[in-house]
Amino acid sequence: MIVDLKAKLLGERTANEASVELEGVGTVRVRGLTRGEVHVLNKTTNGPETFERRFISLGMLEPQMTEDEVRQWQQVSPAGEIQRVSNKIEELSGLREDATKSGGPDAGDVA
Repeated sequence: MIVDLKAKLLGERTANEASVELEGVGTVRVRGLTRGEVHVLNKTTNGPETFERRFISLGMLEPQMTEDEVRQWQQVSPAGEIQRVSNKIEELSGLREDATKSGGPDAGDVA
């Protein structure tokens, strides 16, 4: 039984996914990031804009977007539009403060 549990913990799993409705644009699909992806992001990004681009690029499923495409989107979108997508990726990744308060993963343990 412990072997099965260990195999499940170490095996590849499907990330949590959700849709985000963007007013006047349509619906995008996003996923939560793995802890490993978050660690790499924390170590390899310089500044909040770069972090946001990589974070969203990794989390966007439909449509898939490169970092450069996210940069373009940052330039033309209302601030709240990207924030809604980023917030949903954070929530699905267990990184939101409110996830901690509601019994979710410890967001303070990520950095």
